[in-house]
Formats: sequence, structure tokens, C-alpha cells
Amino acid sequence: MLISLSFCTIILANPKFPSNEPAVFKRAASLDNGVSISWLERIWDKNILNKNAIQARDFKLLKKLGFNSIRLPVAFASFQSNEDSLKKALQHIDETLVLCRLYGFKLIICYHTGNLDDNNYLTETPNIIDIWIKLTHRYIRESADNLFFELYNEPPHMDPKKWENAANKIVAAIRKIDKNRTLIVGASNFNSIYELSRSTPMSDDNIIYTFHFYEPFFFTHQGAEWIGDQVSTTGVPFPYNTANFPQLNPKAKGTWGETNYYQYSKDGNERSVKDKLQIVKNWALKYHVPVLCGEYGVYNKYADLDSRCRYIKAVRQTLKTLNIPGMLWDYNTNFSVFDGEPSVQNLPDCMKEAIGFTAKKQ
Repeated sequence: MLISLSFCTIILANPKFPSNEPAVFKRAASLDNGVSISWLERIWDKNILNKNAIQARDFKLLKKLGFNSIRLPVAFASFQSNEDSLKKALQHIDETLVLCRLYGFKLIICYHTGNLDDNNYLTETPNIIDIWIKLTHRYIRESADNLFFELYNEPPHMDPKKWENAANKIVAAIRKIDKNRTLIVGASNFNSIYELSRSTPMSDDNIIYTFHFYEPFFFTHQGAEWIGDQVSTTGVPFPYNTANFPQLNPKAKGTWGETNYYQYSKDGNERSVKDKLQIVKNWALKYHVPVLCGEYGVYNKYADLDSRCRYIKAVRQTLKTLNIPGMLWDYNTNFSVFDGEPSVQNLPDCMKEAIGFTAKKQ
């Protein structure tokens, strides 16, 4: 386990930056209270490009709930080989951008569900660059305060040096066209906080460094069918409670899910959440760069509501204490905070408290 944080570390968690702080820090802060709208990355839905999954009413609801920014993941790798598909995807992005302008949201366009790996990064990187060149030209006139580019969602468990090489090439290609756009870049191993903490920032000083936070994964992804037997144990509470802790699912035996089962008494609590997020904060302070928690949340099929609320509240409050902007995953699918279709009426009371809605005038 991590050692307790020193008094000095706690003091450093909320540094007072000078008024002439570079714009990248202010832009990063403006992304706080964000949410992903996971729609254009659903490549398993062959009809997804013919749907309008986000409407003005959704933006009105998100604004009412206090959200400030939208992250739009797009499965560009699946669309770019078909000119008509890419055209439809770009039209949807245009429509989303119009709604963001109308309702006052920042927008992140995220390259999602890519094919990059250790073996193909030399040939796949040019394909990624091709998309970003198109997007950079298309949105060159959009305010850099309001539109952000996230280079690549969750680079896989690949050689960090190879991902660094690819990321530098993508940044360089964008910079030939747009010098001002703030870019968002994460570490390999699926935007891991640990890989990020072992890395050094890029030479470009207009970058926000993103990470995804689902710790402890044993809780946040319990029962997630796409993960496998490792997370087959369900009914896991947050925080850990010996009185209602479930039996290990036999399917998880011999996997890292068994290891995490026995580790959960130490990992399944707010203190552990704070310690892990402090790793990111310490890295950001060391290099004086802005960071963003681009995703956090809980798969809502098996985790009980009160545990989900406690977890989201713990992560959100810790991020705010550390001055790290955060974005929920996601708006209206299997990580949604709503009990049913998105609406104020379908937002449970404990979830209203968790996302800070009860503190607002309704």
C-alpha cells in the first residue's frame, strides 16, 4: 500500500498559480464537471451513424445538472475506410458542436476504438494522423478555449516508447496546421495512472495529460461481460464491508480477480482512492503540467446504487480537493448515473448528492 501523505504533500495539492498562468491550465480547469456521451464509438451497432442519439433536450438537462463539458468519443478507425461513413460521423460531430456552442459546453473530440498496437504502430500511426489532419482543417476556426482534441483513447498495453513515438508524430502533424489547439494525451496501458507517473511530458507546452480512473477495478467493473472471468464476482460493495462482502465467484479463481478479491479489504475505501489520485497530482506538480481525469464511473448492472453513489462522490470530491478536473463515463449507457432514461426524475437522490446537484437551486 502507499505510505501516508506528508503534511507538505497536502499543502502542495492546491498550489496558487500566478495570474499569468498559461492558457492551457485555464482550459484544463474549464473541462471540470464533464461527461462522455458514448454514442459514435459503438461500432457493434451497425446502424449507429443513422441515429441522432443526442438532442437539445439532453444538453438542457446536462446544463441544469451542472455539467460544463462534453467528451465525444468517435470510432474514426472504423469510419475512415468508407467515405460515406466518415462524412456522416463528421456531420454528427458538427451537430454536436453547434449544440455545445448554443448551451455553453466545452467539447472534446476523442479518437476512440483504434487499432494501434506494438506490431502495427509504424503503419497505423499515419492512419491516425490522416484523421487528425482532416479534423484540424475542418475545425481550424473553432475557438481553442472551447474545442479540444484528444489524440487517442486508451493506448493499449504496449511499449510506452512506441506510444510516445506515435503521439509525438500525431502532435507534430496537427501543429503544422494549428499552433493553438490544446491537445489531450494519455499514457499507454489504457490511460494508466501508473504509466503516466513513469513518463515525462512532451516538449509541446499546450497539452493536457489525461488519465482514466476506475480504481479499484474489482468494484467499478464487477460483472462486466466484456472483461471476462476476472470480474465475475458481483455484489461487491463500496467501501469494503466484511458483513456483506460476497463469496469469490469460482470463475475468478486463478485470475487476477482472485488476487483483487483478497486485496479489496485494503483497496476498497476512500483512503485508497485518495492515495492513488495523489500519484497523478504529484506527477503534475513535479512537471508543472495540467492533468485531466478523462473518465471515472461504475458499471451499473451489478453494483448497488448506494455503493455507486459513495464511490462517485469519493472520486469527485477527491478530484476537486486536488484541483484535477474530472469527467464522468458516461451519460446514458451502462455507466449512466440515471435510473432509466436521463432526466432529473430518474436521478436518484444519492446520485444527486454525489454529482453535487443537491447543492444547486432547482
